[in-house]
Amino acid sequence: MALFQLIILALVQGITEFLPISSSGHLILVPLLTGWNDQGLMLDVAVHVGTLTAVLVYFARDTKGLFLAGLGAVGFAPARRATQNTPYLKLFWALVIGTIPLVIVGGAMVASGTSDTLRSAEVIASTSIFFGVLLYVADKRGGLEKGLDRMAIKPALIIGAAQILALIPGTSRAGITMTAARYLGFGRSDAARFSMLLSIPAIIASGAATALKAIEHATPGMWLDAGIAALLAAIAAFAAIHFLMSWLKRADMTIFVIYRVLLGLGLFALIGAGVI
Repeated sequence: MALFQLIILALVQGITEFLPISSSGHLILVPLLTGWNDQGLMLDVAVHVGTLTAVLVYFARDTKGLFLAGLGAVGFAPARRATQNTPYLKLFWALVIGTIPLVIVGGAMVASGTSDTLRSAEVIASTSIFFGVLLYVADKRGGLEKGLDRMAIKPALIIGAAQILALIPGTSRAGITMTAARYLGFGRSDAARFSMLLSIPAIIASGAATALKAIEHATPGMWLDAGIAALLAAIAAFAAIHFLMSWLKRADMTIFVIYRVLLGLGLFALIGAGVI
């Protein structure tokens, strides 16, 4: 793959993965708008490794606590003692519960091939606008009093169920989970933080489904491309996470809603003009 294409795809994935604007939708649009060939499984895995690295590093304290909580949950006594007076064990189980609906439905869609039928500009335009407006309503009406210490089984399951909608391109996994969290009254920063942490098992689950196949068919040249893509995606994702968390401390989510609506309208205009 040409270096320019590699850079664009890695930056698009890194920037859009954690912002509520849909990374899957943008990655589908890149070849539609440019005429480039599909980037292939190896590059898909690489950019997801990059974004996963970014969220693990940015939330290093949380990920360490969750890792120890997970060890404690499966019976490792030292880890259980290390996390018994922290909120991480409760948060760990919330993330597990929130991931189960996506794994079940996502696995069924991949097995049936249903997901391939939704990869169109019309779908992305529609979901970008609809779920953007839904995010706006939730952000304006949702309370701000709940922190992650209030995250229990019921809200985790609701947010996890909402995450299923992200299997439709253009919806945005980050966007729909933040929308659900805001509807439930979680503050903006806490909604975003839970969404980011919930992305960890989601990225691992989606990556695991294709990683072995990608590695099996990889050529020596692909490894260099994959390394560059992973590094660029990690840097871009880290910057995007920092921007989002800083932004939500002082402002609401309207800027992302405006972008989504303009993107959807723009796509409908290009579809109507026969460009895509």
